[in-house]
Amino acid sequence: MNQSDKNPDNFNEKADDDISLLEKVTPLARQINCLDIDQIADICIKSIPEIVGVRFASLYILDEESNILHLHKHNHPFLINKIVSLNQTTVSPMVMAVKSRQLIFVGDIDTHRKPVIRRSQRVFAQNYRTKNCAIVPLVCHDRVVGVLNLADMINGQCFNSGQIALIELFSQLVGASIGNIKLFEKVQRQATTDGLTGLVNHKTFYEILEKELWRSRRYGGKIILIMVDIDNLKKINDMHGHRAGDKVIREIGRRIKECIRQIDTAARYGGDEFAVILTNTSLIGAQVVAQRMVEMVANSPATWKKEEIPLSISVGLAEYNGGSTPEDITSRSDQALYVAKKAGKNTVKIFESQDNL
Repeated sequence: MNQSDKNPDNFNEKADDDISLLEKVTPLARQINCLDIDQIADICIKSIPEIVGVRFASLYILDEESNILHLHKHNHPFLINKIVSLNQTTVSPMVMAVKSRQLIFVGDIDTHRKPVIRRSQRVFAQNYRTKNCAIVPLVCHDRVVGVLNLADMINGQCFNSGQIALIELFSQLVGASIGNIKLFEKVQRQATTDGLTGLVNHKTFYEILEKELWRSRRYGGKIILIMVDIDNLKKINDMHGHRAGDKVIREIGRRIKECIRQIDTAARYGGDEFAVILTNTSLIGAQVVAQRMVEMVANSPATWKKEEIPLSISVGLAEYNGGSTPEDITSRSDQALYVAKKAGKNTVKIFESQDNL
């Protein structure tokens, strides 16, 4: 120990610095522990760079289905990548960090060797004042959920041990919170969607229908309800098995979804039934949509174990104003669907009697 370390004034000064840092980190840790991704992003882009001593920060969130990192927020005054694919041919430092799940601290990007960062991977390097950066994979339960990038140390030096420890701490806190948000969103989706098709489930369908009826009563406008039944699903299950039947349900659900707008709602109503809510749509327009559904299903058979399974649906629809109840709407559309089934299936029928709507 040198003489300066024994000096009580130096000891007190260091203790004061530690307390000051702790007073900054503790409230941030509490704020990070939330289910608000924008609040977390603000801390990543504003507060963490200030404490660590860097100029620039960017936060990317990983879409696990597409294997793509999406830029959520940044403070760069210049262009940076909005998306980064983990499947890219030339692996960038960010992708390296994600795949290794290891923080990458770069003191000098020109001479860095583990991993080697080629010039082709440093498209925006000339925009930074210094050659140091930190690429921080955000991990929750051994799964990467995003990446936090920190660049340009304000003092121009490399990251010291204290700064590295802070970055590691924040990476764990931020990773855990983003992971919790993803888990919460997944649970929310599971509560409102059908597990087989990904469409809205029966319960949520009625909640949406009631809201649309209320909106129609208050502001006017028409609601079209389409009921869809898969033709001969029992026969498909008997001949090919229930796994083939599940595939048919998924396929038809997907095709129905492709035929409607984002503002419309497609639901798995029951075992072999679907329901579609069309808002602000004319009866003629709804007929066009329904007929498109019938044709899209009939023209594309499902394939199961290299064998083609012919598909068709029966569709019933009706037009309602805001004076109807959810039971009125489903009952009348069911009646139209029943007529379509009796007419030979693979067709569209409209509820005719509207005198008492």
